[in-house]
Amino acid sequence: MYVVLRFISIVLIGVALMLLGADLITSLEKGGVLGARSLEQVWVLFGKSSEAAFTAWLQHAMPAAVARWIGAVLSLPAWSVPGVLGVVLAILFGRHMTEEH
Repeated sequence: MYVVLRFISIVLIGVALMLLGADLITSLEKGGVLGARSLEQVWVLFGKSSEAAFTAWLQHAMPAAVARWIGAVLSLPAWSVPGVLGVVLAILFGRHMTEEH
């Protein structure tokens, strides 16, 4: 189990670094203007209709507070969510020192 969760943490950290690198390249292309893609913007790159359907469902099926909370999470920089989850998993399921008797 530890090996699988360590692998997932490495994958999440790798995804976060790729998204951060894409944001850095975009800022270089724009002449140094800093800008980070949000999770919502990355989701739209994969499928605009699915994001629109999720937003419509969210507004009708969930309480307003939950919809606002999920909207706030979707507005975070795209690299932050997998990066933080990956680091937390790496800390929790990283290498453990074995005791020698």
